[in-house]
Amino acid sequence: MRLQARRYGAGLVVSEMVSSCAVHYRNERTWRELLRIDERERAGGPVAIQLFGSDPEMTRSAAAHVAALGADLIDLNMGCPVPKVCKTGAGAALLDDGDRAVAVARAAREGSGLPVTVKLRSGRRAGETSGVLLARRLVAEAGVSAIGFHPRIALAGHRGAPDYELAAELVRTLDAPVILSGGLHTAQATREAFDATGASAVMLARGVLGNPWLFEELLGRRSAPPSDKEVLRELDWVIARASEHLGTPRATRYLRRFYPWYLERLALERAPARRLSAAVQQAESFAGVRELLADAVEHGAPMARVLA
Repeated sequence: MRLQARRYGAGLVVSEMVSSCAVHYRNERTWRELLRIDERERAGGPVAIQLFGSDPEMTRSAAAHVAALGADLIDLNMGCPVPKVCKTGAGAALLDDGDRAVAVARAAREGSGLPVTVKLRSGRRAGETSGVLLARRLVAEAGVSAIGFHPRIALAGHRGAPDYELAAELVRTLDAPVILSGGLHTAQATREAFDATGASAVMLARGVLGNPWLFEELLGRRSAPPSDKEVLRELDWVIARASEHLGTPRATRYLRRFYPWYLERLALERAPARRLSAAVQQAESFAGVRELLADAVEHGAPMARVLA
């Protein structure tokens, strides 16, 4: 995903969320896979590793290790609403414990010697704006370099409209850049939110799952949606990179969740689209997936005939 974002113009790429505890205790799979930085990621901008945790000293240790691996900055997730994360005191639970949050952020900065950014939600529950108050403390007391702000409460997940007015208030009152996240699924919606809030940058997440062309739209590099052939060729590229990263047996299973993101962008009738999606998800090998995709590229619109 990070390599793909770079290809399409992302100025900063951030790893998936990694447990500070797992890094501190040298969990073998965490060290081998989640902390891997590909040198190709460095083209065009910095690479960030995102950590989560509630223990300052474990965070200090993990941050030092991440810095030694060559990360350019550390991002701390203090907005994740997932219960198994929050029950450990990490993620969005830190919105209720400002002192601990500040201590964790300070430890990450001191342990790594790198710039630290923090991703926050607006609050944990309805009506709360604890994220705004915490953002100010993190910058003033912990020396955080920027705030990634998702203006929805944690309990809402990805439901409901983001409160961009609250984000604009944070931008006006915070002595650090604000990176806006949440609800940015189209170029028009992203531009409108960016202009309305005055944020320094936008963070694209779910909006680019199966749609890396959104980066190019926002950068003015394209104005038309991708063709069917572009979509399928990009999916073929994803298959190659996943095999490279995970090994073919694991990648074959892992990518089954990716296929619908790309195939829904094809100009197909609903029934053919469903058949193609089911076929690639049931394929037992990438060779089978590639055969279906190759037929799709070759035959174009009459793809339904290939799968009937």
